[in-house]
Amino acid sequence: MGDAGNMQFDMPDGLITGASAWYGKDMANSRQWIFQLQDQDIQEIEAAIKASLALQIKDIDKAHFPLPTLGPRLDDLLTELLEGRGFVLIRGLPVDRYDFETAARAYWGLGSYLGKPTSQNANGDLLGHVIDLSRSADDPNARLYQTSARQNYHTDPSDIVGLLCWRKSMSGGASSILSSVTVYNEMYRRRPDLMQELFAPFYVDRRGENPEGKNPWYEMPIFSWHHGLLTTGFTRPYIDSGQRFPEVPRLTEIQTEALDLFQALCEDPGLNLTVDFEPGDIQFLHNYQILHDRTAFQDWPDRERKRHLLRLWLCPSRGRELAPVYLDRQESIDVGDRGAVVVPGTKTDARLEIT
Repeated sequence: MGDAGNMQFDMPDGLITGASAWYGKDMANSRQWIFQLQDQDIQEIEAAIKASLALQIKDIDKAHFPLPTLGPRLDDLLTELLEGRGFVLIRGLPVDRYDFETAARAYWGLGSYLGKPTSQNANGDLLGHVIDLSRSADDPNARLYQTSARQNYHTDPSDIVGLLCWRKSMSGGASSILSSVTVYNEMYRRRPDLMQELFAPFYVDRRGENPEGKNPWYEMPIFSWHHGLLTTGFTRPYIDSGQRFPEVPRLTEIQTEALDLFQALCEDPGLNLTVDFEPGDIQFLHNYQILHDRTAFQDWPDRERKRHLLRLWLCPSRGRELAPVYLDRQESIDVGDRGAVVVPGTKTDARLEIT
């Protein structure tokens, strides 16, 4: 590790073109990525909520959540997520007139048209709660979504990540996203030597969520070129905290320089797109090509008003194939049947309470 130029890794032959290679400055002006729910859509969603009431949320799939006209359009959105620009914002879900469980049912039902929910942590949460639990961002076993700190640009270990805004913060907490394909292209143009370094494996901290028989870290490259597609996995704080393990090789100077350039490109306002969530907004991202961040925020002093997002990690029945190296991070890389965080004793559930 640390001299990728002398190693043999599959890489693209030059720049990558197509819908996935977008720039934030262009997306900010297009707004084509916003899917506005119409009155008929809301009526279908609310009828589907009523049809699902006999079931626990975790047992709802699209067969139990009928959306006669909206469903086919959600399938088109899935194609855009997996094969196009890689993200969408669904706007207009009227959560102000729903209780928490009703909003969660609506969100879960819509997500069921995109994929199967997977475990997000050692607790087996299928319905995640993104809320400040006053954990320290300096705690190497803390998840950053449990804090009010900035998250930094990263990808999650799932095909698709969804976020529903239930309540927004008093200030801050904006979502920022960008295309990892564009980051690759910019690195290729500026420093192809550093770009090559990111196709070699790095050691990433599992933050205490260790699958059976696995090390407390995993090996994975930032960039992977497989079957003609660029797949990206990046969580810089977890790479840095992986250095706490004496068995993990120290980052070399050129690796650190490559990571620094990657991160600097993520910060470029010409590349990234910032989105201010409003209650009822639902953002879906394709993790293998979209990096996301959240700015630090100041929350309301009243607990009942605290910033609260609901999260889904989804595995679609159709999706890209992953390189075998991903098996060090997760148990399966089979399309349509790959989970995320599974450790001994994990019991999955869609819990409405915060644990």
